[in-house]
Amino acid sequence: MAQAITDATFEELVLKSDKPVLVDFWAAWCGPCRMVGPIIEEIGQEYEGKAVVGKVDVDANQEFAAKYGIRNIPTVLVFQNGEVVGRQVGVAPKQTYTAAIDALL
Repeated sequence: MAQAITDATFEELVLKSDKPVLVDFWAAWCGPCRMVGPIIEEIGQEYEGKAVVGKVDVDANQEFAAKYGIRNIPTVLVFQNGEVVGRQVGVAPKQTYTAAIDALL
C-alpha cells in the first residue's frame, strides 16, 4: 500500500530513505490522478520492503511539489539517495513505474 507523504514527513520518508522511492504527486479533483492511484497502490503492495511507494496530495502539501517543479499532475518522481532519478508526467502504464524502480534494485 502506498504511504501518505506530507511536507512534514517528506524528508524522513523520501530524502533519507536507503531504498528507492516512488512518489506520486496528485490531487483528489484530478481525473488522471484517479487513474494512476490504483496502479500506485498495487506497486506499493508488490514492492513492500524493497522500495518506498508514497503519495503526496499537492493541495495539502505544496512545499515539496513546488521544490520539485510539479506543474502538472499526476507527476511521479523516483528518488534514490535523496536525488530525483526519474520523472513521469501524466498517466503511464504500470510497467513504466515498475521499470523505474527495478532499475534501482
